[in-house]
Amino acid sequence: MPNGLALVWQSVQVVLMAMIPLGELRASIPFAMGVHKMAASQAFLLSVLGNMLPVLPLLLFLEPVSTWLRRYHLFDRFFGWLFARTRRYSAKVERYGALALAPFVAIPLPITGAWTACAIAFVFGIRARYAFPSIFAGVLGAGVIVTLSCMGVLVIAGV
Repeated sequence: MPNGLALVWQSVQVVLMAMIPLGELRASIPFAMGVHKMAASQAFLLSVLGNMLPVLPLLLFLEPVSTWLRRYHLFDRFFGWLFARTRRYSAKVERYGALALAPFVAIPLPITGAWTACAIAFVFGIRARYAFPSIFAGVLGAGVIVTLSCMGVLVIAGV
């Protein structure tokens, strides 16, 4: 594979890995820096881009899809249970709203990423125009933390 084409393919791999739920940029940054030997800035930018690509469609389409699924008894029961269960947290969400999404996403732990934040925004009725910038801020924060952590590991490893 020619060098330029190889670089494009590596970039596509990093963006796609960042789009996957659960791993998101927590997996794509170490992958980019460790496997593909990308510069920290390139790994960061590609991973943030990939992590944010599914956010707007998720924020815009989770509600219509759930409404459509509620036509079926099993999904109607599930969403009824989900919304009833989350109502007990509504006072905290009303107090902090979309602002709470940024630190939630910024903590680079499993299940605290952008996909989960989109689900939280949907369940608690946080509008996309408020949720998106907060999730973006959280993704940037998580990206910085993961990138700096990977740089430290690579320095310690002598790479």
